[in-house]
Amino acid sequence: MSLIGQPAPDFTLTNQFGSAVSLSDYKGKKVVLVFFPFAFSGLCSGELCEIRDRIASFSNDDTATIAISCDTKFAQAVFAERDGYTFDVLSDHWPHGATAEAYGVFNADRGAALRATFIIDAEGIVRWEVRNAIPDTRDPAEYEKVLATL
Repeated sequence: MSLIGQPAPDFTLTNQFGSAVSLSDYKGKKVVLVFFPFAFSGLCSGELCEIRDRIASFSNDDTATIAISCDTKFAQAVFAERDGYTFDVLSDHWPHGATAEAYGVFNADRGAALRATFIIDAEGIVRWEVRNAIPDTRDPAEYEKVLATL
């Protein structure tokens, strides 16, 4: 089920610092919402490090990046610190996968989110999405192209 053109489901989750973060906190900004399956896995680290290395495109006056997995906030803290992520890395651990489920990207058999990204405009509407299976990587250059059109 595509969410394009629909209001993005709001959520409140805990970030790597233990603070509550809601999507609605970012109202007025474009948001790159990145679901990833597992902290510390090679593909997930690689994708988030690409975002980290292009952070000017993904974290600026009008754009924010939020990464979410079903790992605990404790794992997210170590993962984010290890790789130097300055954007919010949120825990969808409990209720397990509820936010991923709201976006239609929870894989119940694996207990993890699919590799999915949603670009949300400043009014909170999903304008673009990509949903990949867990082993299939995404290209942040596509995010940059979409952000340039909003």
